[in-house]
Amino acid sequence: MDIQLKRGLLDVCVLAAIKSEDSYGYKIIKDMKPYIELSESTLYTILKRLEAAAMLTVRTAEHGGRLRKYYHITGEGRKRIEEFKNEWNEMLSIYRFVTKEDEGHE
Repeated sequence: MDIQLKRGLLDVCVLAAIKSEDSYGYKIIKDMKPYIELSESTLYTILKRLEAAAMLTVRTAEHGGRLRKYYHITGEGRKRIEEFKNEWNEMLSIYRFVTKEDEGHE
């Protein structure tokens, strides 16, 4: 898969994982696991990129005697999810075009 396309898909997946409630790294990975495997190093790279793009904010809170970073989606992050949904419809249309000749030849 094209690396830029995959990067964009992973960014949206992380945003979707925190869209309904604030979350932290381990929980994000756990919530995404049924759909996609994501390493901690990849996740934290994505989280930093999304924070730099103002698509999420970070707060630190104590949990079990340790500090934990919680991630919160912003309006920009929600906007990116909506843009993705529109882009995905276009991607599906392109996929149908590319595979239309294959329909009768399987």
